[in-house]
This record gives sequence, C-alpha cells and structure tokens, in this order.
Amino acid sequence: MSEPHALRLLAETAEDLEVIAAAVQDSVVKAGGLKYEARKNRFSLELNRFRWEAGQPRAKEGVRVRSLLAFDGVLGAKTRAVTKADPELILSLLAATFTPADEPPGGTVTLLFAGDGEITLDVEVLDATLLDSDYVWPTRNLPSHEQRRL
Repeated sequence: MSEPHALRLLAETAEDLEVIAAAVQDSVVKAGGLKYEARKNRFSLELNRFRWEAGQPRAKEGVRVRSLLAFDGVLGAKTRAVTKADPELILSLLAATFTPADEPPGGTVTLLFAGDGEITLDVEVLDATLLDSDYVWPTRNLPSHEQRRL
C-alpha cells in the first residue's frame, strides 16, 4: 500500500461533513488550539489527527498528522464542558455533525468531545475545510473504543 497523501477536504453538505468527521474521529487538540474569530466569522481547531485512511496499524503503531479543521460563516459559538482555562488540556474529538436550520442554507455544527464536551456553531451556511500539514509522525497511542466493564 502506498503512503497516504495529505488530505484537503471541503464540506458544503451534511454528507460532505460526514467524510471529514470520519477523518478527524479520535483527533486530539489542546484547548489552546481552539480559536473563534468572531470578526472573521471563523472557528478553527489545530488537530493531531489519527490517519485512519492509512489502513490498519501494523505492529501496534499508527500515524498522526498535524491538521487544521476550520468552519467559515460562523455566527456564534457555544461550549459545554469545554474550557480554555488550561490551554494545555487535551481534548479528544469524537464526532462532527451538521443539523440544517428550518430555512436553509444555515444550521448548527456540533463538535462532540470525549467526557461529554461539546461545541456548537451557529453557521449561516456549512463551509468546512480540513487541511493536513506535512508534519507526520508514528504513534503507539492507538485510538480505542472498547467499553470497560465495571
């Protein structure tokens, strides 16, 4: 299998965002890497993305890549159980979804994090971009979704 190329993805529909959501599932972001620029109507996250498209990890090792996930046309942002009080706090992104408004093209983007964290973005139109950088490194910290028994 050849080396995966850097992803450059755009989303303008809920289905497009599902593709980006699959690529960013289990990404980690420092709280300080969350940025809302109200004047530019932009919300962005600097992610360390697990490269799911690289296939099954061999020898219990995978690959991460530094990426930027950005949403334009953001009219407002709200958080629940997500704080930037400690900019070094690591958050794990689990899902990204889009719910259309009653009157398109606007709606709500929801970013769900491990530990019940949530960011909701009120958008005038869905306009998301995922850009990978050239900074790639191996990792032994593989994402796991196994349920623990109590």
